[in-house]
Amino acid sequence: MKTSKVITENIFAVGVQDKDRKLFDALIPLPSGTSYNSYVVVGKKIAVIDSVDPLFVDEWLTNIQGLKVKPDYIISNHAEQDHSGGLPKFIQTYPDAEIVTNAKSRDLLISLLHLPSEKFLIIEDNSTLDLGGGYVLEFYFAPWVHWPETMFTFLPCKNILFTCDYLGTHYSSDDLFVRDEQLISDAAKLYYSKVMMPYRAQSRKALDIINLLKPLIIAPSHGQIYDHPEFILRNYADWTSQNSEDTLILYVSMHNSVKKMTELIRRELEMQDITARVLDLAETSSGDISMALINARAVLLGTPTVLGGAHPTAAFAAILINALRPKISTLGFYGSFSWGGKALEQLSGLITNIKPEILPPLLIKGQPLPEDEIKIGAWAREAAMKML
Repeated sequence: MKTSKVITENIFAVGVQDKDRKLFDALIPLPSGTSYNSYVVVGKKIAVIDSVDPLFVDEWLTNIQGLKVKPDYIISNHAEQDHSGGLPKFIQTYPDAEIVTNAKSRDLLISLLHLPSEKFLIIEDNSTLDLGGGYVLEFYFAPWVHWPETMFTFLPCKNILFTCDYLGTHYSSDDLFVRDEQLISDAAKLYYSKVMMPYRAQSRKALDIINLLKPLIIAPSHGQIYDHPEFILRNYADWTSQNSEDTLILYVSMHNSVKKMTELIRRELEMQDITARVLDLAETSSGDISMALINARAVLLGTPTVLGGAHPTAAFAAILINALRPKISTLGFYGSFSWGGKALEQLSGLITNIKPEILPPLLIKGQPLPEDEIKIGAWAREAAMKML
Protein backbone atom coordinates (compact mmCIF):
# COMPACT_ATOMS: atom_id res chain seq x y z
CA MET A 1 0.00 0.00 0.00
CA LYS A 2 1.44 3.35 -1.05
CA THR A 3 -1.32 5.60 0.29
CA SER A 4 -3.47 5.76 3.39
CA LYS A 5 -6.84 4.01 3.49
CA VAL A 6 -9.91 4.90 5.51
CA ILE A 7 -10.99 2.33 8.11
CA THR A 8 -13.77 4.51 9.45
CA GLU A 9 -14.20 8.23 10.09
CA ASN A 10 -10.89 9.75 11.28
CA ILE A 11 -9.18 6.35 11.45
CA PHE A 12 -6.69 5.52 8.71
CA ALA A 13 -4.44 2.60 7.74
CA VAL A 14 -0.97 3.82 6.74
CA GLY A 15 0.99 0.56 6.80
CA VAL A 16 2.88 -1.15 3.99
CA GLN A 17 2.74 -4.44 2.11
CA ASP A 18 5.73 -6.75 1.80
CA LYS A 19 4.52 -9.06 -0.96
CA ASP A 20 7.90 -10.55 -1.88
CA ARG A 21 9.20 -11.63 1.53
CA LYS A 22 9.50 -15.43 1.67
CA LEU A 23 10.77 -16.07 5.21
CA PHE A 24 10.18 -14.35 8.54
CA ASP A 25 12.73 -14.49 11.36
CA ALA A 26 14.73 -16.78 9.04
CA LEU A 27 12.26 -19.46 10.16
CA ILE A 28 8.60 -18.86 9.28
CA PRO A 29 7.56 -19.49 5.65
CA LEU A 30 5.59 -16.67 4.04
CA PRO A 31 3.63 -18.18 1.14
CA SER A 32 1.62 -14.94 0.79
CA GLY A 33 4.16 -12.36 1.95
CA THR A 34 3.24 -10.18 4.91
CA SER A 35 2.34 -6.64 5.88
CA TYR A 36 3.43 -4.17 8.55
CA ASN A 37 0.29 -2.38 9.59
CA SER A 38 0.20 1.07 11.13
CA TYR A 39 -2.78 3.27 11.92
CA VAL A 40 -3.55 6.95 12.44
CA VAL A 41 -6.26 8.23 14.81
CA VAL A 42 -7.29 11.83 14.21
CA GLY A 43 -8.80 13.62 17.20
CA LYS A 44 -7.87 17.15 18.17
CA LYS A 45 -4.48 15.57 18.60
CA ILE A 46 -3.04 12.95 16.27
CA ALA A 47 -1.82 9.49 17.28
CA VAL A 48 -0.02 6.97 15.09
CA ILE A 49 -0.34 3.37 16.25
CA ASP A 50 2.75 1.21 15.66
CA SER A 51 5.55 1.61 13.15
CA VAL A 52 6.82 -0.64 10.35
CA ASP A 53 9.85 -2.69 9.37
CA PRO A 54 12.96 -0.54 8.84
CA LEU A 55 13.10 -1.37 5.11
CA PHE A 56 9.74 0.35 4.57
CA VAL A 57 10.10 3.47 6.71
CA ASP A 58 10.13 5.96 3.85
CA GLU A 59 6.97 4.51 2.29
CA TRP A 60 5.26 4.55 5.70
CA LEU A 61 6.19 8.17 6.38
CA THR A 62 4.93 9.13 2.92
CA ASN A 63 1.59 7.52 3.78
CA ILE A 64 1.37 9.53 7.00
CA GLN A 65 2.36 12.75 5.28
CA GLY A 66 -0.35 12.16 2.70
CA LEU A 67 -2.94 12.74 5.45
CA LYS A 68 -1.66 16.31 5.94
CA VAL A 69 -1.51 15.87 9.71
CA LYS A 70 1.21 16.42 12.29
CA PRO A 71 1.38 13.52 14.76
CA ASP A 72 1.52 14.32 18.46
CA TYR A 73 2.05 10.73 19.58
CA ILE A 74 3.15 7.37 18.30
CA ILE A 75 1.88 4.36 20.24
CA SER A 76 4.25 1.40 20.45
CA ASN A 77 2.28 -1.72 21.32
CA HIS A 78 5.27 -4.01 20.79
CA ALA A 79 9.01 -3.35 20.61
CA GLU A 80 9.99 -5.91 17.99
CA GLN A 81 11.64 -4.18 15.06
CA ASP A 82 9.07 -5.05 12.40
CA HIS A 83 6.69 -2.82 14.39
CA SER A 84 9.16 -0.35 15.88
CA GLY A 85 11.89 -0.02 13.26
CA GLY A 86 10.55 3.28 11.93
CA LEU A 87 10.65 5.06 15.29
CA PRO A 88 14.12 6.66 14.93
CA LYS A 89 13.25 8.31 11.63
CA PHE A 90 9.73 9.14 12.84
CA ILE A 91 11.00 11.21 15.76
CA GLN A 92 13.47 12.91 13.44
CA THR A 93 10.59 13.78 11.10
CA TYR A 94 8.25 14.78 13.95
CA PRO A 95 10.55 15.99 16.75
CA ASP A 96 7.68 17.20 18.94
CA ALA A 97 5.92 13.81 18.96
CA GLU A 98 6.11 11.52 21.99
CA ILE A 99 6.49 7.74 22.00
CA VAL A 100 3.69 6.30 24.13
CA THR A 101 4.36 2.89 25.62
CA ASN A 102 4.93 1.02 28.88
CA ALA A 103 8.10 0.94 30.94
CA LYS A 104 9.22 -2.51 29.75
CA SER A 105 8.73 -1.51 26.16
CA ARG A 106 10.66 1.74 26.66
CA ASP A 107 13.64 -0.20 28.00
CA LEU A 108 13.56 -2.60 25.06
CA LEU A 109 13.19 0.20 22.51
CA ILE A 110 16.12 2.10 23.98
CA SER A 111 18.23 -1.07 23.84
CA LEU A 112 17.18 -2.12 20.32
CA LEU A 113 16.96 1.28 18.61
CA HIS A 114 19.02 3.62 20.84
CA LEU A 115 16.12 6.03 21.25
CA PRO A 116 16.47 8.93 23.69
CA SER A 117 14.69 8.31 26.99
CA GLU A 118 13.19 11.83 27.08
CA LYS A 119 11.04 11.04 24.03
CA PHE A 120 8.85 8.58 25.96
CA LEU A 121 5.48 9.04 27.62
CA ILE A 122 5.06 6.04 29.91
CA ILE A 123 1.58 4.66 30.50
CA GLU A 124 0.22 2.07 32.94
CA ASP A 125 -2.15 -0.84 32.44
CA ASN A 126 -5.77 0.34 32.02
CA SER A 127 -4.66 3.95 31.59
CA THR A 128 -5.94 6.36 28.93
CA LEU A 129 -4.73 9.06 26.56
CA ASP A 130 -7.22 11.76 25.58
CA LEU A 131 -6.75 13.02 22.02
CA GLY A 132 -9.69 15.40 22.29
CA GLY A 133 -12.89 15.48 20.30
CA GLY A 134 -14.17 12.34 22.04
CA TYR A 135 -11.20 10.23 20.93
CA VAL A 136 -9.74 8.56 24.01
CA LEU A 137 -7.24 5.72 23.71
CA GLU A 138 -7.26 2.98 26.34
CA PHE A 139 -4.26 0.74 27.01
CA TYR A 140 -4.40 -2.88 28.16
CA PHE A 141 -1.25 -4.84 28.90
CA ALA A 142 -1.11 -8.27 27.24
CA PRO A 143 2.30 -9.65 28.25
CA TRP A 144 3.81 -12.57 26.41
CA VAL A 145 1.73 -12.39 23.26
CA HIS A 146 4.46 -12.78 22.33
CA TRP A 147 7.03 -10.55 24.12
CA PRO A 148 6.90 -9.44 27.78
CA GLU A 149 6.00 -5.80 26.99
CA THR A 150 3.14 -6.28 24.53
CA MET A 151 -0.09 -4.35 24.96
CA PHE A 152 -3.34 -3.53 23.17
CA THR A 153 -4.72 -0.09 22.31
CA PHE A 154 -8.51 0.37 22.28
CA LEU A 155 -10.54 3.25 20.85
CA PRO A 156 -13.99 2.95 22.48
CA CYS A 157 -15.71 5.67 20.46
CA LYS A 158 -15.13 3.62 17.30
CA ASN A 159 -15.03 0.19 18.96
CA ILE A 160 -11.66 -0.59 17.36
CA LEU A 161 -8.99 -2.67 19.08
CA PHE A 162 -5.38 -2.52 17.87
CA THR A 163 -3.69 -5.79 18.87
CA CYS A 164 -0.30 -5.63 17.11
CA ASP A 165 0.97 -9.22 16.63
CA TYR A 166 -1.93 -10.89 18.41
CA LEU A 167 -4.53 -12.31 15.98
CA GLY A 168 -2.27 -11.34 13.08
CA THR A 169 -1.56 -13.18 9.84
CA HIS A 170 1.41 -13.15 7.54
CA TYR A 171 -0.71 -12.25 4.54
CA SER A 172 -0.24 -9.44 2.05
CA SER A 173 -3.24 -7.97 0.28
CA ASP A 174 -4.39 -4.65 -1.12
CA ASP A 175 -7.81 -5.38 0.42
CA LEU A 176 -8.01 -3.70 3.79
CA PHE A 177 -10.59 -6.00 5.37
CA VAL A 178 -10.94 -9.78 5.56
CA ARG A 179 -13.27 -11.13 2.90
CA ASP A 180 -12.25 -14.78 2.68
CA GLU A 181 -12.53 -16.12 6.22
CA GLN A 182 -11.29 -19.63 5.39
CA LEU A 183 -8.19 -18.28 3.65
CA ILE A 184 -7.37 -16.05 6.58
CA SER A 185 -8.15 -18.80 9.09
CA ASP A 186 -5.50 -20.95 7.44
CA ALA A 187 -2.97 -18.10 7.42
CA ALA A 188 -3.79 -17.27 11.03
CA LYS A 189 -3.33 -20.90 12.07
CA LEU A 190 0.18 -20.97 10.64
CA TYR A 191 0.92 -17.65 12.33
CA TYR A 192 -0.46 -18.83 15.67
CA SER A 193 1.47 -22.11 15.53
CA LYS A 194 4.79 -20.37 14.99
CA VAL A 195 4.38 -17.23 17.11
CA MET A 196 1.71 -17.63 19.78
CA MET A 197 1.52 -21.37 20.56
CA PRO A 198 4.50 -21.30 22.96
CA TYR A 199 2.48 -18.78 25.00
CA ARG A 200 -0.87 -20.56 24.89
CA ALA A 201 -1.88 -19.68 28.47
CA GLN A 202 -1.10 -16.00 27.93
CA SER A 203 -3.01 -16.06 24.64
CA ARG A 204 -6.07 -17.35 26.50
CA LYS A 205 -5.79 -14.46 28.96
CA ALA A 206 -5.53 -12.00 26.07
CA LEU A 207 -8.80 -13.40 24.73
CA ASP A 208 -10.39 -12.51 28.07
CA ILE A 209 -9.45 -8.86 27.52
CA ILE A 210 -11.01 -8.89 24.06
CA ASN A 211 -14.18 -10.63 25.24
CA LEU A 212 -14.55 -7.93 27.88
CA LEU A 213 -14.05 -5.06 25.43
CA LYS A 214 -16.20 -6.59 22.67
CA PRO A 215 -14.63 -4.62 19.77
CA LEU A 216 -16.48 -4.46 16.48
CA ILE A 217 -13.22 -4.10 14.55
CA ILE A 218 -9.86 -5.70 15.35
CA ALA A 219 -6.83 -4.22 13.61
CA PRO A 220 -3.63 -6.28 14.00
CA SER A 221 -0.22 -5.31 12.72
CA HIS A 222 0.15 -8.16 10.24
CA GLY A 223 -2.47 -9.08 7.67
CA GLN A 224 -5.95 -7.77 7.09
CA ILE A 225 -8.36 -6.03 9.46
CA TYR A 226 -11.23 -7.99 11.00
CA ASP A 227 -14.49 -6.06 10.63
CA HIS A 228 -16.33 -9.27 11.59
CA PRO A 229 -13.88 -10.72 14.13
CA GLU A 230 -16.08 -13.50 15.49
CA PHE A 231 -14.43 -16.23 13.40
CA ILE A 232 -10.85 -15.43 14.43
CA LEU A 233 -11.88 -15.25 18.09
CA ARG A 234 -13.55 -18.67 17.78
CA ASN A 235 -10.37 -20.05 16.23
CA TYR A 236 -8.19 -18.71 19.03
CA ALA A 237 -10.61 -20.04 21.64
CA ASP A 238 -10.15 -23.48 20.09
CA TRP A 239 -6.39 -23.26 19.56
CA THR A 240 -5.68 -21.99 23.07
CA SER A 241 -8.06 -24.38 24.83
CA GLN A 242 -6.91 -27.37 26.84
CA ASN A 243 -8.78 -29.66 24.46
CA SER A 244 -6.62 -31.84 22.25
CA GLU A 245 -7.85 -34.65 20.08
CA ASP A 246 -5.32 -35.50 17.39
CA THR A 247 -2.70 -38.24 17.37
CA LEU A 248 0.31 -37.27 15.30
CA ILE A 249 3.01 -39.58 13.97
CA LEU A 250 6.11 -37.83 12.68
CA TYR A 251 8.80 -39.95 11.07
CA VAL A 252 11.74 -40.00 8.70
CA SER A 253 13.03 -43.16 7.06
CA MET A 254 16.21 -43.85 5.09
CA HIS A 255 15.87 -47.49 4.06
CA ASN A 256 12.19 -48.12 4.83
CA SER A 257 12.65 -49.77 8.24
CA VAL A 258 11.16 -46.79 10.13
CA LYS A 259 8.52 -46.38 7.43
CA LYS A 260 7.44 -50.01 7.98
CA MET A 261 7.39 -49.45 11.73
CA THR A 262 5.25 -46.38 11.23
CA GLU A 263 2.69 -48.25 9.17
CA LEU A 264 2.50 -51.05 11.76
CA ILE A 265 1.98 -48.48 14.52
CA ARG A 266 -0.69 -46.65 12.52
CA ARG A 267 -2.58 -49.88 11.83
CA GLU A 268 -2.51 -50.96 15.46
CA LEU A 269 -3.73 -47.56 16.65
CA GLU A 270 -6.56 -47.78 14.12
CA MET A 271 -7.53 -51.17 15.55
CA GLN A 272 -7.76 -49.40 18.92
CA ASP A 273 -10.13 -46.80 17.42
CA ILE A 274 -7.46 -44.12 17.22
CA THR A 275 -6.93 -42.39 13.89
CA ALA A 276 -3.42 -41.01 13.56
CA ARG A 277 -2.21 -38.37 11.19
CA VAL A 278 1.10 -39.46 9.66
CA LEU A 279 3.65 -36.95 8.36
CA ASP A 280 6.86 -37.91 6.58
CA LEU A 281 9.30 -35.30 7.87
CA ALA A 282 11.35 -35.47 4.68
CA GLU A 283 8.35 -34.16 2.74
CA THR A 284 6.72 -31.85 5.29
CA SER A 285 7.42 -28.16 5.93
CA SER A 286 8.04 -26.81 9.40
CA GLY A 287 4.84 -24.80 9.01
CA ASP A 288 2.74 -27.91 8.41
CA ILE A 289 4.37 -29.62 11.40
CA SER A 290 3.65 -26.60 13.60
CA MET A 291 -0.01 -26.43 12.57
CA ALA A 292 -0.43 -30.17 13.12
CA LEU A 293 0.87 -29.76 16.67
CA ILE A 294 -1.81 -27.23 17.68
CA ASN A 295 -4.46 -29.81 18.61
CA ALA A 296 -2.24 -32.86 19.10
CA ARG A 297 -2.85 -34.90 22.24
CA ALA A 298 -0.07 -37.37 21.41
CA VAL A 299 3.06 -37.30 19.28
CA LEU A 300 5.02 -40.35 18.20
CA LEU A 301 8.38 -39.48 16.63
CA GLY A 302 10.31 -42.03 14.58
CA THR A 303 13.90 -41.91 13.35
CA PRO A 304 16.63 -44.09 11.88
CA THR A 305 20.06 -43.96 13.47
CA VAL A 306 22.55 -41.76 11.62
CA LEU A 307 26.19 -41.67 12.76
CA GLY A 308 25.13 -42.92 16.17
CA GLY A 309 22.34 -40.37 16.66
CA ALA A 310 18.93 -39.30 15.44
CA HIS A 311 18.37 -38.30 11.83
CA PRO A 312 18.82 -34.50 11.62
CA THR A 313 15.27 -34.09 10.29
CA ALA A 314 13.86 -35.89 13.33
CA ALA A 315 16.13 -33.86 15.61
CA PHE A 316 14.77 -30.67 14.06
CA ALA A 317 11.20 -31.87 14.71
CA ALA A 318 12.12 -32.50 18.36
CA ILE A 319 13.64 -29.02 18.66
CA LEU A 320 10.49 -27.54 17.09
CA ILE A 321 8.26 -29.41 19.54
CA ASN A 322 10.38 -28.19 22.42
CA ALA A 323 10.25 -24.58 21.22
CA LEU A 324 6.52 -24.48 20.41
CA ARG A 325 5.41 -26.31 23.59
CA PRO A 326 2.24 -27.94 22.22
CA LYS A 327 -0.39 -29.25 24.63
CA ILE A 328 0.47 -32.93 24.15
CA SER A 329 -0.05 -35.37 27.00
CA THR A 330 1.68 -38.43 25.49
CA LEU A 331 5.05 -38.59 23.74
CA GLY A 332 6.82 -41.59 22.28
CA PHE A 333 10.05 -42.22 20.38
CA TYR A 334 10.72 -45.17 18.09
CA GLY A 335 13.31 -46.10 15.50
CA SER A 336 15.83 -48.50 14.05
CA PHE A 337 19.58 -48.98 14.04
CA SER A 338 22.17 -51.07 12.26
CA TRP A 339 25.11 -51.43 14.65
CA GLY A 340 24.50 -49.10 17.59
CA GLY A 341 23.90 -45.57 18.76
CA LYS A 342 21.64 -43.48 20.97
CA ALA A 343 19.16 -41.92 18.57
CA LEU A 344 16.12 -42.14 20.85
CA GLU A 345 17.97 -40.88 23.92
CA GLN A 346 19.09 -37.91 21.84
CA LEU A 347 15.53 -37.08 20.80
CA SER A 348 14.30 -37.33 24.37
CA GLY A 349 17.04 -34.99 25.54
CA LEU A 350 15.94 -32.35 23.03
CA ILE A 351 12.43 -32.02 24.50
CA THR A 352 12.58 -30.49 27.98
CA ASN A 353 10.09 -27.58 27.90
CA ILE A 354 7.00 -29.80 28.17
CA LYS A 355 6.22 -32.65 30.55
CA PRO A 356 4.01 -35.21 28.80
CA GLU A 357 3.89 -38.86 29.78
CA ILE A 358 6.73 -40.50 27.85
CA LEU A 359 6.38 -44.02 26.52
CA PRO A 360 9.26 -46.48 26.86
CA PRO A 361 11.44 -46.12 23.74
CA LEU A 362 10.93 -48.61 20.93
CA LEU A 363 14.09 -49.57 19.03
CA ILE A 364 14.66 -52.42 16.60
CA LYS A 365 17.66 -53.60 14.60
CA GLY A 366 17.37 -53.40 10.83
CA GLN A 367 14.14 -54.26 9.06
CA PRO A 368 11.25 -55.43 11.27
CA LEU A 369 11.16 -59.21 11.73
CA PRO A 370 7.97 -61.08 12.77
CA GLU A 371 9.03 -60.90 16.42
CA ASP A 372 9.65 -57.18 16.02
CA GLU A 373 6.15 -56.74 14.64
CA ILE A 374 4.76 -58.27 17.82
CA LYS A 375 6.84 -55.85 19.87
CA ILE A 376 5.75 -52.88 17.73
CA GLY A 377 2.10 -53.84 18.08
CA ALA A 378 2.39 -54.08 21.85
CA TRP A 379 4.07 -50.67 21.97
CA ALA A 380 1.32 -49.12 19.88
CA ARG A 381 -1.36 -50.65 22.13
CA GLU A 382 0.35 -49.19 25.17
CA ALA A 383 0.38 -45.82 23.43
CA ALA A 384 -3.33 -46.17 22.71
CA MET A 385 -4.07 -46.95 26.36
CA LYS A 386 -2.27 -43.75 27.41
CA MET A 387 -4.20 -41.70 24.86
CA LEU A 388 -7.56 -43.10 25.86
